[in-house]
Amino acid sequence: MTSKGSIALIGAPTDVGASVRGASMGPDALRVAGVVEVLRSRGYGVTDRGNLAGPPNPGQTAHNGLRHLPEVVAWNRLVYDAVDEALGRGDLPLLMGGDHCLAIGSISAIAWHCRRQGRELRVIWLDAHTDVNTETISPSGNLHGMPVACLLGHGPAPLVGWSGERAALGAGDIDFIGIRSVDAEEKQAIHTLGLQVFDMRHIDEHGMRNTMSEALHDVHENTHLHVSFDLDCLDPADAPGVGTGVRGGPTYREMQLCMEMIADTGRLGSLDVMEINPALDVRNRTAELAVEFIHSLFGASTLVR
Repeated sequence: MTSKGSIALIGAPTDVGASVRGASMGPDALRVAGVVEVLRSRGYGVTDRGNLAGPPNPGQTAHNGLRHLPEVVAWNRLVYDAVDEALGRGDLPLLMGGDHCLAIGSISAIAWHCRRQGRELRVIWLDAHTDVNTETISPSGNLHGMPVACLLGHGPAPLVGWSGERAALGAGDIDFIGIRSVDAEEKQAIHTLGLQVFDMRHIDEHGMRNTMSEALHDVHENTHLHVSFDLDCLDPADAPGVGTGVRGGPTYREMQLCMEMIADTGRLGSLDVMEINPALDVRNRTAELAVEFIHSLFGASTLVR
């Protein structure tokens, strides 16, 4: 289990990178669902740093294949600075989104710290989508479909190189879990980049236990493990409060096992919880589900193991 320490909650209330409005309400939905109380129950010190204040969503159409690029840059700068500050204090940053474009700032800051400390960064990307689009292949121009491309050094110039090198991540530094919706040209990009994608067929055929064993097999004591958790990884029957739900996701128990196996490594160093959209939810069910999974990710289990 992760050694008990201090967790910094960072709210990033924006849907500027998304196709559907409402993810801006995600951070407060997590607070209402009891995220602070659950983390404290695990023995962690928790400091809620409140919500970042960035530009509003201008509701514009795409320009040169990108929607809201200046606003996405501004929000990610705020996220980068907040995550950087939390890591500098020795806190574990928990970014509460907001849409998934914010992972650019979050993971770039983490990559910068890992490089300075000589640690290896590993990202577990829990999502229905791989988010490897770029402005040249994206059907929509929505930047929440492009954060991984940016982190690999292939996105629009203003969103690349924030970690001190062009790419915050190499292809071998990220594992995708739960994928089941990939755009046509994105499939080719995944193949060209050589990314490790455990799609739903892989989970169906091999099970979540074997899938996570593959993803985590080389995590060691010098690994900083970052989890970027998009709630649309789950089936929308369980998690209706997401903007881009796709049927056929992992079951509740499969996702619990995923979280428990990550916790078992003892290497969790940072977390994004993204794309909760209360405007589309039912009685805050999706945020409550997210808090249950966060509980498991920070070491809750049925028995002492």
